[in-house]
Amino acid sequence: MDIITTLHTMQAEIGLAIILIIVLLADLFQKVPSPKNMQRLSCALLVILLLNNVFNSASGEAFGSMYINTPMTSVVKTVLTLGTILVFMQADTWLEREDTRHKAGEFYLLTLSTLLGMFYMVSAGSFLLFYVGLELASIPMACLIAFDKYRHHSAEAGAKFILNAMFSSGLMLYGLSLVYGTCGTMYFNDISTMITGSPIQILAMVLFFAGLGFKLSLVPFHMWTPDTYQGAPTTVSAYLSVISKGAAAFALMSILLKVFGPMVADWSLLLSVVIVLTITIANIFAILQKDLKRFMAYSSISQAGYIMLAVLGSSAQGMASLVYYVVVYIVANLAVFGVIGTVEQHNGGTVDRDAYNGFYKTNPKLSFVMTIALFSLAGIPPFAGFFSKFFVFASAFHAGHWLVVFLALVNTIISLYYYLLVVKAMYIVPNETPLATFKSSATTRACLFICLMGIILLGVCSSVYQIFTEVAAL
Repeated sequence: MDIITTLHTMQAEIGLAIILIIVLLADLFQKVPSPKNMQRLSCALLVILLLNNVFNSASGEAFGSMYINTPMTSVVKTVLTLGTILVFMQADTWLEREDTRHKAGEFYLLTLSTLLGMFYMVSAGSFLLFYVGLELASIPMACLIAFDKYRHHSAEAGAKFILNAMFSSGLMLYGLSLVYGTCGTMYFNDISTMITGSPIQILAMVLFFAGLGFKLSLVPFHMWTPDTYQGAPTTVSAYLSVISKGAAAFALMSILLKVFGPMVADWSLLLSVVIVLTITIANIFAILQKDLKRFMAYSSISQAGYIMLAVLGSSAQGMASLVYYVVVYIVANLAVFGVIGTVEQHNGGTVDRDAYNGFYKTNPKLSFVMTIALFSLAGIPPFAGFFSKFFVFASAFHAGHWLVVFLALVNTIISLYYYLLVVKAMYIVPNETPLATFKSSATTRACLFICLMGIILLGVCSSVYQIFTEVAAL
């Protein structure tokens, strides 16, 4: 009976592991590499997993509370699965290239492996399982970043990512060793009763935060991000910017509240300083970027700062606003990366902003999608990004962090400028020879349509945020 209960509780992870095996066998037994077939199979299986997470999720514990599944962790896994499906839908044109079509199966296997690691991260009830999940999510990610090892700077980007991942993991492990040394346990529920706020525990908290700060690209742990985004395949950059960041943000908030809750005054001050630095520095450097992938890297750093405002909320409202922000961020950011990837594949690998001058003349639909997505990222009403920012601001303000909220609002005005630079290039900057008209693949168009509908409807349908609030309060 206990085994059946455990299997039912861990059905999301078990289902994803089965999908991994099916995709592996399909890749092994297909006679001719077929990226299309691998895409259809992977997307179909993930849709089944998504529906199961929505309609058949189960709360409970396993392995002596090392693994904990709650209604909110099920919601987060559903969101991450949806984002991964959208990334897969964008990948077909890239994987159809002659130099990548024989590796299509590897791309889906590696991506699903990272997703499995993120599932373990968000459901961890012990630092041991959390660290296993973190490494399972990080190591295959380095392989994905270096996927195009003979093109651009993909191999260099992969090397930079894995070296930074090793360094951040080392910092985190040192912090966790201090936690174990002072508390004698790695279980979240037990540690929270033994936290006293001693200097060595403050150091442990800082080291743990620094380790996850690398994963989230928070200042001053952000230096790897622009080079990695620029060198990695655009589809991988999109996955890294939204799915990986969303899982790390939820895990950080959960652990700070569950484990370091008695030290809230200490980590709130640390987090406040990091948020202001992250948003401000990212906005300044984003203005200077011509390469759109580096531009989106600094944009993602800035967005990570806004996500952390929800962590300052330290409540059910903060958790709900974090998950809502991640959902909106996924659809908006993937829409931008979808357009960038499509243009890159049809224009000889160009990702420079100047290439978009006059883009509206020849590709008005893609220009429209790009504009709406950028408006959402900037927080312009009535798009969903405005409401997601409003909710994280409200959660931080209700927790008493009004100065941080004010500085973030000022930075929001600055961010409008650099997002509008891209819009200006597409609609206003003259260009006698704009990019030629081209047609993106059917799955890419479907992905962009879903993202566009998400940007519009998530701002109108307030019930989505209400559902997250009710689930977070359980």
